[in-house]
Amino acid sequence: MATEVKVPTLGESITEATLGAWLKQPGEAVAQDEPIASLETDKVAIEVNAPSAGTMGRQLAAVGDNVAVGAVIAEIEADGAAPAAKAELPESTPVNPKGAGENIEVKEPMHDQEEEEGGPHLTLSPAVRRIVLEHHLDPSKIKGTGKDGRLTKDDVLAAAAEAPKADAPAQIGAPAEAGAQAPQNTAPPTKAWTPASAGERKEERVRMTRLRQTVARRLKEAQNTAAILTTFNDVDMTAVMGARARYKDLFEKKHGIRLGFMGFFVKAAALAARDVPSVNASIEGEEIVYHDYFDVSVAVSAPQGLVVPVVRDAQSMSFAEIEKAIADFGKRAKDGTLTMEDMQGGTFTISNGGVFGSLLSTPIINPPQSAVLGMHRIEERPVVKDGQIVARPMMYLALSYDHRLIDGREAVTFLVRMREALEDPMRLLIDL
Repeated sequence: MATEVKVPTLGESITEATLGAWLKQPGEAVAQDEPIASLETDKVAIEVNAPSAGTMGRQLAAVGDNVAVGAVIAEIEADGAAPAAKAELPESTPVNPKGAGENIEVKEPMHDQEEEEGGPHLTLSPAVRRIVLEHHLDPSKIKGTGKDGRLTKDDVLAAAAEAPKADAPAQIGAPAEAGAQAPQNTAPPTKAWTPASAGERKEERVRMTRLRQTVARRLKEAQNTAAILTTFNDVDMTAVMGARARYKDLFEKKHGIRLGFMGFFVKAAALAARDVPSVNASIEGEEIVYHDYFDVSVAVSAPQGLVVPVVRDAQSMSFAEIEKAIADFGKRAKDGTLTMEDMQGGTFTISNGGVFGSLLSTPIINPPQSAVLGMHRIEERPVVKDGQIVARPMMYLALSYDHRLIDGREAVTFLVRMREALEDPMRLLIDL
């Protein structure tokens, strides 16, 4: 008797997802709780685990299909049963339960990119497939160290590092060395460009991921709804860099985590938001909602694109707790194990373009939040101190805000409070 594989609950207000990849093919052995498919939601990639052990049977949805929560997408045959063929249902047969979202049509699952690259015996996760495409590698020639010989990201990255440089694609826009160390606000990976032969002109069409479609829609909605304005200031990072250099070894020895710059900025932002509460507020209908907590959304890079997990109650966290939370989010984003709960909520966002060498930017707010802080690279610039022109490590700060709620005076005050705290970190310790 076959066991049905259903789309699991995806999180609050999430009713459907896109089938990103099949990790098991019909006829292959499946262990209980082993990942057999990958789903892409608006925010994260989620693996679907096998509800029982057996043999992979029919696949009732194809890669790229939208599937609703509760929809049956595959079957697992009990051990000893004959493997079922792929679905051959009429095209008009709906997979989704009635009323559970947009119906999809059942069709013969198409051979996806991973089969073209390594044959039907080789299954690649979405993150691994992306790296294979970016580095133009043949996955069939790479030895996998994962379960059942599956390729892992480390396997592919190691193969890419060993590949001859002449075969490597040109890297356009590689990140420059930046003063800000924490890997936040990274952009989603893009396909490298390689020069075409003389007279040859090529184009490639790649379907937007569900995450990228959601990001595009939300950013446009923010521009259409909010009255976005950006105010700038700069900060002398001498004191922060000195404190970090002086205590980083002791900090890492005691807490097991590096002391980065983000802890200083999160603490300074929480302190400034206390004095300017509208920066940490939001608009709901005709009401302003003020929050007595400071939940910071911190942009980090994931294989499927940019994700924004939330550091909750940052106003009451220590430097070590903040750095540990951000490091954990970064690791889980890379591994694809962030959950929907990790990214829900958030009252304020910090975006760090400095890791890529950004000098200045105008970040877009993330509704329903009313403000976002943009960090940038640290570079030595001439400034006047006590009547003398001296070189100082300076960083531009940008605060984009919803002018419907936050006035220019409040925005400037917020940035001034942050600058005062960063240029004199003792303020962070004595709560000034």
